Formats: sequence, C-alpha cells, structure tokens
Amino acid sequence: MKIALVQLNPVIGDFEANCSKIRKWATRAYEQGCELVVFPEMAVTGYPPQDLLERSGFVEAQQKAFGRLLSELSPLTVILGAIEARVEKQGKLLYNSLLVIKQGEVVHRVRKQLLPNYDVFDERRYFEPGPSGEFFTVGSLTLGLTVCEDIWHEEIGLYESDPVEELMNRATQQGVAIDCLVNISASPFELSKERVRRELFSSICTRYQVPLIYSNQVGGQDSLLFDGRSRLIDQNGRVAASCQGFAEDMVVLDSDSWQGEMHLAEPEVELHDVYQALVMGTRDYVRKCGFSSVVLGLSGGIDSALTAALAVEALGSGNVTGVALPSIYSSDESLADARQLAKNLGCRFEVIPIRDLVDGFQTSLAPLFAGMAEDVTEQNLQARIRGNLLMALSNKFGSMLLSTGNKSEMAVGYCTLYGDMSGGLAVISDVPKMLVYELAHHVNREGEWIPHRTITRPPTAELKPDQCDQDDLPPYEILDQILAHHLEGGLGMDEITAHGFEEDVVADVLRRVRINEYKRKQAPMGLRVTSKAFGYGRRFPTVQNFQK
Repeated sequence: MKIALVQLNPVIGDFEANCSKIRKWATRAYEQGCELVVFPEMAVTGYPPQDLLERSGFVEAQQKAFGRLLSELSPLTVILGAIEARVEKQGKLLYNSLLVIKQGEVVHRVRKQLLPNYDVFDERRYFEPGPSGEFFTVGSLTLGLTVCEDIWHEEIGLYESDPVEELMNRATQQGVAIDCLVNISASPFELSKERVRRELFSSICTRYQVPLIYSNQVGGQDSLLFDGRSRLIDQNGRVAASCQGFAEDMVVLDSDSWQGEMHLAEPEVELHDVYQALVMGTRDYVRKCGFSSVVLGLSGGIDSALTAALAVEALGSGNVTGVALPSIYSSDESLADARQLAKNLGCRFEVIPIRDLVDGFQTSLAPLFAGMAEDVTEQNLQARIRGNLLMALSNKFGSMLLSTGNKSEMAVGYCTLYGDMSGGLAVISDVPKMLVYELAHHVNREGEWIPHRTITRPPTAELKPDQCDQDDLPPYEILDQILAHHLEGGLGMDEITAHGFEEDVVADVLRRVRINEYKRKQAPMGLRVTSKAFGYGRRFPTVQNFQK
C-alpha cells in the first residue's frame, strides 16, 4: 500500500482554509496512487486553540466545516485530528480525537489519553482523556493509532499509564499483529528536542519491532514554532522517510518495504534549526496577523542586525524598513554599520535624528528635575522617543513593528518599557546573547551580510557617554549560563552557586530577574526556541519576594 504522510501549516479557527489544505494534499496523494493519507493532530482546527475551545460557536463551526470536508475525501482513507464534542454530562466537554475517514464517513476514532498540562500545554483545561486506544485495519494493514503525547510516556515521566504498551499488549492478547504505529502530533520546536524525538521514536520501534508513522504540524502559531519533520521510522529505529523541516510537505511511503521519500535526509545542524524556526515564526506571525511588511530600529548593534536579517529572509527585502534614530551619544560607527547592513540586505533605510526631541523633553521636565543629577531617567527618554517614532511609522504605513531585544536583556530588565520594548513581535526575545552571536555568524556563513564590526564591537545601548553593557551586567558568557540554570533548569541561588559562580553575581542576576517580571508581562509576544521562554509557558507572580 502507498501511504501519504502530510504536514500542514494551519491557521487556528480558519476552518475553510484548513479544510481546503486537507483537500488539496489529499488530492495530490490520490493522484500519486496513495490509498491512505495521514495528517497531523487537530488538523481541522489548528493547534492550540486555547480558550476558543470554550466557545460553543467555535466547536459548531469546526463540525460544519468538517462535515463538508467528509464527502470530498471519499476516494481515500484519511487519518486526521479534530475536536469532538462529548455527550456525557460529567467531565470536560471535548475530546482531542484522531478520526479515520473512509468513503465520506468517520469509521473509527481514537481519543487522546495523555493530556499534557505543563509549560505551554494546558489540555486538561479543555479535554477529557479518552479510553485506551484501539488498532484499526486499513486494507491489509493493522495500525495502532495514537495522538501526540500518547507516545511520550517514557520521556515525560508524568503519567501512570503507557498507551503504547497497553495497545501492544492488547493486540498480543487478541492474537493481532500490529503492522505499524501511527502518531498524529502537534509538537513544537525547541533546542535539543529533535535529538529527544529521535531517541524516543527509535526506542519505541526497536522495543516493539514495529514501524512508526509520525505526522507533525508545521508553522508558527503565536509564540510556538512547529517544525514538522514528519517521518517514518522503521522497526530497527532508523528514519526510513522524512518530510522537510519548517515547511508544508508530503512524502509517500510504501508499506511493503516500509521505505519512502527522504526530503530531509539527515538531521539539520541545531543552529540552522533555530535560524529556520525564527524565520518561519516571523513570517507566519506577521502574515497570519494580517500584515505584509515590518519596520524596526537599526542601532548598528548585533541584536537589531540579526532581527533585520531574519525579517528580510522571512518577508523579502522590499517588505522591511530599518530606521536609525541617532542621539548625541550615537557613534558615527553605529550609524555607518546600520546603513551598511540595510545596503547589504537590500531593505529600505531611513534616518531620524532625535537630538532635538530629547532636548525638548528635557526642557519640559527641567523645572521638575531642577537640582537633580541625570540618571537612567534621561537614558530612558531616548529609548521612549525612539519607540514612539517607530510606532508612528508602524501606524502610518501599516507595518508591524519588530522589537529587537534578546533573552538575556529581557531576563534582567536591561530594556526600556514603552521604549525599545515597543512592538508587535519580539523576534529574538528567547535567544540568549551568546546564541545571538552564533546566529549572526550563521547569517554570514556565505558572505558578510551583517557588518563584521557590528559583531566584534563591545555591545552598548549608547544612551550615555562611553556606555558598555558589561559596565552594568556580568559578561554575557557568564550571565547566559546563570540564566540557563535559573530559567530553564529551575535552579535557585545555592544550586547555581554550587556550579562555581560567584555568590554576589548570582544574587544580583536572580534579583534582576525577579524584580523585572512586570516588564516582561507587558512585552510583545516572542518566538519560543528554548525549553522555557517568557510567555504563557512561564507563570510567575509579578509581585513576589522569594529570593532563593
């Protein structure tokens, strides 16, 4: 049997568009002689719909669109994910379901059993866990059907039941040989996750001596970035067919040999994965929000340079405008580097000096500030003037403003609320500073797009004379390690200090993280690439005083 494995980039709630994609790919699969096509989890709705699931109109609209879709898939057997309403009065109102469609009817269904309720996942809020899964026969094949988390029991370690083990044991008891496991998924990208997936899938396949078909969602959805990379793993744990990463795709498999097309022959280099994820996330967020162009401030620094390069890759140079907003503290080198970057990238470049505006603000405030020394207040005036000007350009020209701060700065509050934090998307807010440098070198791997001096100069906000980031912060190579232990590892003061870091440095970093929660709560949405980003996967009180 020929089987099509498809990964989709849906838009949450755009049921007609999502169903149209399903029809298009199903037609392509049929034309290539496939009898079965496998789509991702919640392919009809898009994932994750969050509290839209609490609106009866959302559920009804999905059911109507799905009903129209059924009759148009009749030549094929189709496996896909959708939500289903429950008729029982007790428990949650919905199931997260895998549906098998044949000749215009749902002939089999499996409900997701393990409902993730950690980090960015909140499925217990909406769904009732399903009963133990069943196997299903398509032609001469007996398939064991699972939904996303149901195969992650071993890796996550939070669940008492193991749906795959239960399914395989029941098949053995009934004298049924399962030919292949199928897992439909919406599994977001993060650093190192691809390695974990490979090891997990290989372990399952070798343990049960059975192939696995894995169909994963692709595309950016708010802060979540789905990498796709759907695949077939053979019974020896080797990848036997694979879709490409970070793009819609389809591969055709042969069940006789359990081999198929290899659109991604080898795992990508992790740095390139992060770059692709950020490009895809920027493109999808901007376009799915109804914008076609972006504007951003170009300071001559590495953060804004990387953000501009990602934006040009995502949207095209004609849809990106970079703006330099020099003050009296901006160096000639910074302006020259910003101009050269825009020239290299081919994007529009404008210069709006802010010296007169800063003078006007200071004149207005002078009577109230009389006798007081200048401090961070005057520095923040410059950042907020820049933010206002960039937002004006965004409003006037209908371009989304991209903010350019990195994760290290966001973590310790080295950013200005309503200033450089202004924007509709914080592209690199989950990218630590040292990773920013790595990505900048990656951008320049085939030529100098980001000026060499931008990468090699000591980082500075240029808000006061001779300012340097490291005057106020630990060296970024130290800061990033402490933040990784604290934010992603969940370690406290004593545990981090035990790794060899100076106690006073750790205490200051953790204090900054704690007191700047209010800033991050007001920051634009960022794209998630680490295991713990600032966003709805991080739920800390804004007001708290736990200092360990």
